[in-house]
Amino acid sequence: MSDFSRLTRRKFLVSATTTAAGAVLLKGCTQPSAPDAATQSPAPSPVAAGDTPEVTKATLGYLPIVESAPLIIAKEKGFFAKYGMTDVTVVKQANWAGARDNVVIGSGGGGIDGGQWQMPMPHLITEGIITNGNKVPMSVLLQLNTNGNAIAIASLHEGKGLGLKINDPEYIKQFQAKNGRLFKAAYTFPNANQDFWIRYWFAASGVDPDKDIELLAVPPAETVQGMRNGTMDAFSTGDPWPYRIVTDKIGFLSALTTEMWPYHPEEYFALRTDWIEANPKATKALLKGIMEAQQWCDDAANRDELVKIVSGRSFFNSPAEVLTPPYKGNYAMGDGKSALNDLKFGPLYWKDPNGDSISYPFKSHDLWFLTETLRWGFHKTVITDLDVAQKLIDKVNREDIWREAATEAGFTADIPASTSRGVETFFDGVKFDPENPQRYLDDLKIKAA
Repeated sequence: MSDFSRLTRRKFLVSATTTAAGAVLLKGCTQPSAPDAATQSPAPSPVAAGDTPEVTKATLGYLPIVESAPLIIAKEKGFFAKYGMTDVTVVKQANWAGARDNVVIGSGGGGIDGGQWQMPMPHLITEGIITNGNKVPMSVLLQLNTNGNAIAIASLHEGKGLGLKINDPEYIKQFQAKNGRLFKAAYTFPNANQDFWIRYWFAASGVDPDKDIELLAVPPAETVQGMRNGTMDAFSTGDPWPYRIVTDKIGFLSALTTEMWPYHPEEYFALRTDWIEANPKATKALLKGIMEAQQWCDDAANRDELVKIVSGRSFFNSPAEVLTPPYKGNYAMGDGKSALNDLKFGPLYWKDPNGDSISYPFKSHDLWFLTETLRWGFHKTVITDLDVAQKLIDKVNREDIWREAATEAGFTADIPASTSRGVETFFDGVKFDPENPQRYLDDLKIKAA
């Protein structure tokens, strides 16, 4: 362990000891007893002197997709304020590159202290890999959600068997020979979540995403326009975009990502490490507010209000009728596929139907993202092997802070026993054992190295 890591953990242990000695544990999120109470903010909980945040202000970035809902709800429903963070600002980012640039600047320079991230962006920023060599140490603190993503396909491919499994991989491989261009697929940021999802989907059916198709990063609106005019074939993205593609009758859904990997890790909350070092109590206060917001979001009784809040002009600026079905777990897949109608298919934030924590940032999930990074040969001059990947995870993943915050907030029943969720099984039968990631790499048939 580095001296930096020892210092960080020592500061949090001192903070936790002070809290245990002088504070009454804050209890979990309680639900309103009357219908009209749902629109009110929670009554402020007393914050013991030892828990008083060093600052009351933080600037957090988010993208207008369902992954960001806990940040918005924590602000709008008063959960941040409940724990003493009364001046939190949630700022919409134009795109992932903008969020990356703003966290490098920091709030002192007009940017952000952290916020919502695709994985493994915090690790890449920490190493300066996607910031032109400018290393800005980041700390992963909490997983925001699972589900809420899909692989969308343009209407011109209806009837071609592009479902969870691609029935005829040659249709895609021979697309250029028959149409004068490669089959074109997109994601919103390279070498991160949505890039990994669509690569896995293609490769599982024998299509090499680096050789058989054209794969590129494109903003959602541009991809939707490409699907309208016939120049874009597939897109990996988060709600509300997949469902909008269906409702606008320009495409269909081949698969939800939860069909590919049940209750997979999705997007995360991470802060600049220097902000955490300066404000350890404020950091935990932010986490407690987000944790309560996640529980609130997962209460089915709150989903209509959730849609009303996030669909507004200040946040997603998306029609409520587009957001409501996914939040109810209702997906019209299109192309003759049966609709999915179960809350478990929609965005989830606190616990999955298996009883596993969604909020807790399992190190085993970080390891999968960095193992996939190795699989596709991304950043291979820095992330050279699994040992390097594990050391980077131990530096960036601060699940210990999540545990402290959950304990102080009274969520002890929801604290996982291990930093690993165990063996993960994908739709094609492939298993990822975090105790033996090399075997996973060795067994994959399509990979860059």
